[in-house]
Amino acid sequence: MTTLLKTLLMNSRKTSALLPSNFNLSTRWLYSMPPQRSEASKIEQNDMVPAAQNEELDKLYKTIEFECRGNDRAVLRSYTQFATMAANELGIQIGKCWSPRKAHHERYTLLRSIHVHKRCRVQYEVRTWFRFIHFHKLTGSTAETFLEYVQRNLPEGVALKVTKVLLENIPESVSSHMKSEIA
Repeated sequence: MTTLLKTLLMNSRKTSALLPSNFNLSTRWLYSMPPQRSEASKIEQNDMVPAAQNEELDKLYKTIEFECRGNDRAVLRSYTQFATMAANELGIQIGKCWSPRKAHHERYTLLRSIHVHKRCRVQYEVRTWFRFIHFHKLTGSTAETFLEYVQRNLPEGVALKVTKVLLENIPESVSSHMKSEIA
């Protein structure tokens, strides 16, 4: 797993065989490489912009929850194993990974013959299986990389719903109000 992630992130020639045919390597990996600049332009740019403005704070996520849905229980199980292995390779803390015991059943009853035989009916059933995975304490850049990798390898017949819980600072108005109540 480690070598696969490294080849995907580092070497674009080897990954072209692993990626789908509609995946354009030249446009996809272009944004990750910084443009080449001369030393003089680097010095001028650093002089103009203060260091505090150059650094952007990365987002922090308390939890990211995956809800996977599919019609085949074995495919869902293998996909959750894949997602947890990828999280282990990136050093992401894995929380609960669970699924309900029973599938969600939807039954449709239709008439076999519309005109004459009203008693003859056919029943169709669709079973939907669910799997839930929780990941804890992620930074924004790690979460983006992980989500992109996991979503690109989503198998057919599986739907993925991602819920993120973002950590933010307490607003000034609330913190000042809390300080005045404490004092």
